[in-house]
Amino acid sequence: MSAALAALRIAGRNAWRSRGRSALIMVMIGLPVLVITTGLTLTETMNVSPQEGLVAELGAADARLMQLPEGTVLRQQANGATWNTTGDGATVPRRSAADVEALLGPGTRVIPFDTGVLRLGAERVEALRTDLRDPLTKGMRTLSEGRLPSAAREVAVTSAFGLRPGDLLRPAGAAPLTVVGVVEHPFRPTLRQVVGPDLPLASVEEFWPGEHGPGWLADTAGPVSWTGVTALNGSGLYVTSRALMADPRSWPRARAMSVQGTVGIGAMVIMVVLETVLLAGPAFAVGLRRRRRELAEIAAQGGSAAHLRTIVLADGLVLGGAATVVATVLGIGAGTLGAPIVARWGGEAGPPGVPWPPVLAVAALGLVAGIVAALVPAVQAARQNSAAVLAGRTPAVADRPGWPLAGAALVLAGLGATVVARRQPGSVWVLASAVLVLLGLVVLMPWLVQRTGGLAARLRLPLRMSVRDAVRHRSRTASAVAAVMAVTATVVAVGIGTYSEYMDRRNAYTSARPTGTLAIWAGNIGDAAWSRLRAEAARQLPGVPLAAGYQARDAQGHRYALRYTVRWNGTRTRRTAAIGDQALLRLLQGRHDPRAAAALASGKAVVFDAAALRDGKLALRAGSTSGPARRLDVPAVLATPADEHQGGALLPRALVEQAGFSTAERQLYAMYRPSADSTLARDLAKVTPRVTVASEEGYRNVPDPGLWGWLVGALVLVVGGTLTATRLAAADMRPEQATMVAIGAPARTLRALVAGQALYISGLGALVGLLAGTVTGLALTRPMTTHGAGDPATIAMPWPFLVAVVVGLPVLASAAALITRTGRPFVRRPL
Repeated sequence: MSAALAALRIAGRNAWRSRGRSALIMVMIGLPVLVITTGLTLTETMNVSPQEGLVAELGAADARLMQLPEGTVLRQQANGATWNTTGDGATVPRRSAADVEALLGPGTRVIPFDTGVLRLGAERVEALRTDLRDPLTKGMRTLSEGRLPSAAREVAVTSAFGLRPGDLLRPAGAAPLTVVGVVEHPFRPTLRQVVGPDLPLASVEEFWPGEHGPGWLADTAGPVSWTGVTALNGSGLYVTSRALMADPRSWPRARAMSVQGTVGIGAMVIMVVLETVLLAGPAFAVGLRRRRRELAEIAAQGGSAAHLRTIVLADGLVLGGAATVVATVLGIGAGTLGAPIVARWGGEAGPPGVPWPPVLAVAALGLVAGIVAALVPAVQAARQNSAAVLAGRTPAVADRPGWPLAGAALVLAGLGATVVARRQPGSVWVLASAVLVLLGLVVLMPWLVQRTGGLAARLRLPLRMSVRDAVRHRSRTASAVAAVMAVTATVVAVGIGTYSEYMDRRNAYTSARPTGTLAIWAGNIGDAAWSRLRAEAARQLPGVPLAAGYQARDAQGHRYALRYTVRWNGTRTRRTAAIGDQALLRLLQGRHDPRAAAALASGKAVVFDAAALRDGKLALRAGSTSGPARRLDVPAVLATPADEHQGGALLPRALVEQAGFSTAERQLYAMYRPSADSTLARDLAKVTPRVTVASEEGYRNVPDPGLWGWLVGALVLVVGGTLTATRLAAADMRPEQATMVAIGAPARTLRALVAGQALYISGLGALVGLLAGTVTGLALTRPMTTHGAGDPATIAMPWPFLVAVVVGLPVLASAAALITRTGRPFVRRPL
């Protein structure tokens, strides 16, 4: 039998004999593999490819065609899906079904397939105007309840509406629609869509090929080729061809990975392997402590140092291999089963898919991490003094004087790289520099552990013994402390960067109106319709003062928006100036400002953005979708708005009219907060469907909840790694514990010893991790919160989060160790 095969058999038997330790090692190795494999499988399953999505896009048709707006020139790319448009083409006549059949050739049959939106009160939902009973639509929607619509005013809705057959939909400005069936989209369970052969689709202002507009499904005599697509583009039609979409050769090749992407993946791989090795290393060391005598007996019977190394490395191969296989299978299963569940929160879920190359690469990474984690114990096993082990003496571990210098050099190099990376675009360079810092601290950790031994003299007896034992066994203590340090540093860095980004967005938020303002405005409607809308708004809001806003129009009646450009948070932003009188000014300022009121009365603009003023002038651009643009420089004064982060400007009507425009009241503003069940928008939409109702609620986003998800992950890793190390410490301290029991020490003292080890390991790791993570987090704030030249970085410290990480996790780990059952050890002592 070969030595390698014998080593594998010994490793397998030892893993089965010590099932608790083996399970712990497998969890430490397999957890990263499980998480990454689940994410890869989930992403692959939820990413519906064009080929997989053909059934929802085309049904059984050979092509889908969409009429382009007049004057639009569209150029589709060779894959038939990507495109670009221009709006300077010649006018193309609108096509009929007969025209499309003629363009596609003999033997073609087309059916209407119009997509758009349906107004249900103030809500706009997706709508599809087609006949689902036609064979060309087979597979597009699956009937789950009722029947398919067959007559006018009959519709089917997706299950996300929560409606049943017999319910009514009430579109704005149209007769009610009767729901006769419930259908399902093949890949989008949360889609809210109405389908029927006769729907009052609302007009969509922005053209988006493939999304909204009139069109047809076509059954052709032959496949629609690329030549046919370009010819149809020239006839004003956007084409989705089954032949092109189903041919992967027509799709452009993926671009090579950028340097930043390569560096980012490399840094992630190093961090995953490093954390796995640091977590699983102490667990392998536990096995080595318990097998010292067994290995010493093998050496006494003629086993060489290479044999001992092979035996310990076989442990890493067996446990790492088992962990990666189990984690890969569980990850694939979790990602496949979880995709439909995640899709119900938003998104798509296609057929189950496994990206085998990255999944197998992650599995290989886990196997390598298991072998690397067993490498240090294997070297220690090969160097152990067999005679001392057989005599019951614990061998001393010699320090290497060159390691602290190497660690310090890596830390300094990482700090220097962090300073340089902070000025680079993107955060990947900062994270790559942080890897150097962490590697240097890992190398420095035995030296740091040794230097903290001087603190033991000032501690009480149990803690003093715990610290001295940890310093004496620096090899396994340093690994556990480094694991806690790496986790803490990563979580602290991400916490500082994420929270700073949140605060930057909150500080950068601006509103055109004060918080709590209700805005009602209408589009292109006549004076009579506006009068009815204004009267209805006054009736719905009795006793609420309404301030009027105005639209600017030229002599031909074209609507104009008066905008100005301001630099805010490092980026150039366009804002629309409001037009109004003293009532609107008081609402925007939240008080009466005599100076601003006098300026507005004298024909000057009142501006709330200081950066927009130059030499007492406000530069405006008057733009329209149907008229020529104009530039205006108007006199203006700076005023203080009602809210801190409120921007905007107010123009007096006289100023706008002097510039050659007419003004018409088309907006209403009030300090009013509608209730959650308010029907105001629905009631106003009954007057005209062109009304828009909005309420200014201020900055509503909350800090990323994923921040606390990082804390949960850190909790698992820190507590798990600390308890693993304390189990090792308890195994090494059996002689000391036996002595304490012999002299009458109670069980709580033994538990205090173990808890002291946990507090020392997690506390030192958290403290060093705080320092390293703070440096990286501060460096991350620049690429994460700056948006242009001259924009300063936003630095915000999430103090509750940092306290929970740096103080809470060590306390929790110590509490977990304190309640761990501690038996009374019995040790045979040599005479």
